[in-house]
Amino acid sequence: MTRIGEAQAPVAVRDALARGRQRAAYVPDLLVEARRIVNTVISGWHGRRKQGIGENFWQFRPYSEGESVSRIDWRRSARDDHTYVRDREWEAAHTVWLWADPSPSMLYKSAGAGVSKESRALVLALALAELLSRSGERIAWPGLTDPFTSRNGAERIAAHLMHATALPARPDLSAIRRFADVVLISDFLDPAEETIAWLDVLARHGARAHLIEIADPAEENFPYAGRTEFTDPETGEKLTAGRAERLADDYRALYRARRAELTGWCKRLGWSFTTNHTDRLASDALVRVHMAMGDDGGYGGKVVA
Repeated sequence: MTRIGEAQAPVAVRDALARGRQRAAYVPDLLVEARRIVNTVISGWHGRRKQGIGENFWQFRPYSEGESVSRIDWRRSARDDHTYVRDREWEAAHTVWLWADPSPSMLYKSAGAGVSKESRALVLALALAELLSRSGERIAWPGLTDPFTSRNGAERIAAHLMHATALPARPDLSAIRRFADVVLISDFLDPAEETIAWLDVLARHGARAHLIEIADPAEENFPYAGRTEFTDPETGEKLTAGRAERLADDYRALYRARRAELTGWCKRLGWSFTTNHTDRLASDALVRVHMAMGDDGGYGGKVVA
């Protein structure tokens, strides 16, 4: 049903309003699913664990000459002939930017997929928001929120998403600075050079990115045969193939080449690239990104030959 005043609005505006209402309807369910994953699959998330200033015990290590005597743990040292220092865990808050692609191509869901690409992307983003919030990290969504710290961070992000009538297909990332982590969740179906040009600002600013490619099994395997009509969800353009199976080999080669180029580029920067299929568990990607965020590399913004 079209509301009063919407009939006179441009088509793009009406589409944006419709997408906003659709998103508002299913984001609460996705938040519940994200919390279920957090509670049942990934327990024990500890953020950026390392030696530093904090209250929690990290490790015992041998005393080095010149260190403050007050750091010596005399009880542990009394057990043998060595002197030990008690290190604490570093607890500095860290900023992690989260983003899930809102473009129309993310709405795709084949018969072999459990969920749409957009649903999977939002579940992953909200699950990460929940995990990071529990760890005391600062989180943000480019073009939607500024960095904030809150125990209910996932709920706050979900509320912003529900009330956003239009989200940019590619948000401005120029405000993100050094030592921030950026998790970008998309199908990344645009030409690799366009994606690289968009994300280059993060490398130049010394931020570190984690790309999660959401892949539908049909888009990856191209199971089509016979007369098939394909529609571009971004432009509405149509292509009719008399025998679609003739396109399969070239399509798969281009699909793999795009992924390989992005994967190689991320690897040279010290970034991570993870593929998550919509017919498999969302938790697979969470575990991989968790491990990648625990690494200290990838902030230099330099390409290693």
